[in-house]
Amino acid sequence: MARRLHTAAARAGRPLTACVLACLLAARAAGAPAQPEAQLEARVAALSAELRCLVCQNQTLADSQAELAVDLRRQIREQMRAGRSEAQVADFMVQRYGDFILYRPPFKASTLLLWLAPGLLLLGGVLALFLRLRSQGRGKRSPALSPAERARAASLLAGREELP
Repeated sequence: MARRLHTAAARAGRPLTACVLACLLAARAAGAPAQPEAQLEARVAALSAELRCLVCQNQTLADSQAELAVDLRRQIREQMRAGRSEAQVADFMVQRYGDFILYRPPFKASTLLLWLAPGLLLLGGVLALFLRLRSQGRGKRSPALSPAERARAASLLAGREELP
């Protein structure tokens, strides 16, 4: 009799065990793609922060809501999903759009003006200011006072004479 109860309990527990096992497997299967998808989105966001929006020009692809930026982010996502690395995707974007798409373009002959222009403009501004101040100092000297004007100025300063 005890054996029958044990067998009956085992039979009753099988569907419950199968149900629990199925739920655990389903939860694991549903949760498994979420982690790689989250990693993919993080990679897309990191690369998008390094690329310039071609429409906005002063925003990254990650910050821009322009239609082209959304399309480029989607293209980055698809290429990474296909197994391409960040460097490969960035190289593809540079081949397609040029160094301008990089938020930090490399220092090379074609981007030399881009890197040196701010310093050259600053240097030119400082030089122009210096020359302007120097020329103002030379041309605006006070004329020499005659002896009569000096005597009058001295008496005005001493308080002996009042202004008209």
